[in-house]
Amino acid sequence: MSLSIHDSGLRAVADKVLAGERLSFEDGVLLDERADLHLLGQLANFVRERKNGNFAFYNTNIHLNPTNVCVYRCRFCAFRADLKDEKAYTFTDDMLRERVLEGRAAGATEIHVVGGLHHKKSFDWYLDVVRIIHETCPEVHIKAWTPVEISWFSFITKKPLQWILEQMIHAGLGSMPGGGAEIFDEEVRRQICEHKADSDVWFDVHRTAHQLGLRSNATMLYGHIEQARHRVDHLIRLRTLQDETCGFQTFIPLAFHPENTELSTLKKADGVFDLRMVALSRLMLDNFDHIKAYWIMLGQQTAQLALSYGADDVDGTVVHELIYHDAGAKTPEGMTVEQLHRLIHEAGRIPVERDTLYRKVIRTGRDWTVGEPLKTTRV
Repeated sequence: MSLSIHDSGLRAVADKVLAGERLSFEDGVLLDERADLHLLGQLANFVRERKNGNFAFYNTNIHLNPTNVCVYRCRFCAFRADLKDEKAYTFTDDMLRERVLEGRAAGATEIHVVGGLHHKKSFDWYLDVVRIIHETCPEVHIKAWTPVEISWFSFITKKPLQWILEQMIHAGLGSMPGGGAEIFDEEVRRQICEHKADSDVWFDVHRTAHQLGLRSNATMLYGHIEQARHRVDHLIRLRTLQDETCGFQTFIPLAFHPENTELSTLKKADGVFDLRMVALSRLMLDNFDHIKAYWIMLGQQTAQLALSYGADDVDGTVVHELIYHDAGAKTPEGMTVEQLHRLIHEAGRIPVERDTLYRKVIRTGRDWTVGEPLKTTRV
């Protein structure tokens, strides 16, 4: 791989990437602060293709946010509502069944469930959300509840995290999403989500989930008040837990959308910033198999470009996404499989449908079977 680099520090970091060596905190900050987009993209694409070749993964999924009523008032959130707000809502059991049957009829292999922390709802109500979905369509994988929600369930029941997760697994939980991470640095968290579960809780939940055999994702919210050192620290903390448990499947960098939040005066991250974060994530997270370009947040064109900047996954059909759209996202609330295929093909990649656990999906109309886990190369 031919690189023209005049900065000796960046040259040394690039040499480590090409040799498959782990990058340090200092390396990451250097890349974040001084590397141009072209260099970041070249290096990240090199790692991406070494791990996942020319493939780009997607899944057929549907979102469910069972309530937007929430006890927390995170400054960056436009989704939450107070109990008596006009926009407040809570799903009934019949509404849950209707949503999952709608997804199954569309061929969805996964339902993604996150929502508010409704102070009038018991743990059993949240447990029943999972149970009702599983009983309605047991073949659909349930990816549900961030550590913020799991921690809330532990608080209201006075039960340990392991007990909460075991109850959820028994009800039908298959894996966990990666939300609620925001930025792990406590100084930043105090300014954007002061009362939310802290970073230690986030890690405790994922560690416990991994020990129980659950796979999970991880995220980072960027483009608000954080700086390069906070972003790189966040990635290294994730990398450290992955060394310990090998339980993370994919990492999703999420841009902050300031519209309709208490931080609405901040400027939204642009496409260049988005691509830089995708690339930086791919370079720092050497033990993560996948980096996702979440098209709902990035926009379809930037997600497409991200497939050459380290990303190998574009998420999926994502029907009924509300959280980012409440914050002003202008993207559609869903894409068809055909549209996803076109997006991937136009990026010069080969589309591969996967299930939640990264097994190849083999389709026969709306029905499917899954093959062996998709292979990636550890570097």
